[in-house]
Amino acid sequence: MTLETEHQVEVTRRKLALLEEHYERVRREPPEDEHVRELTLCSLMKFINQLKEEIIRYECRTKAPQSAT
Repeated sequence: MTLETEHQVEVTRRKLALLEEHYERVRREPPEDEHVRELTLCSLMKFINQLKEEIIRYECRTKAPQSAT
C-alpha cells in the first residue's frame, strides 16, 4: 500500500485512530482465551505500525527540503 494523496492520508489516519481504540479495548477487556487475545493484540499492533509507517513515508515524500539561499 502506498499513500498518494492527502485524502488517502486522512482516511488512513481515521482508520489508525479506530484501530488504536480497538487495541486498547481488547487490551483492557478480561480475556476469554489469553492466547487468542495475545495473537489479536499482536496482529492489531502490526497493522497499526504499518499504517503509521505509510503515513510517515507519505509525509517524507511530500515535504521537500528547502534549499539554502
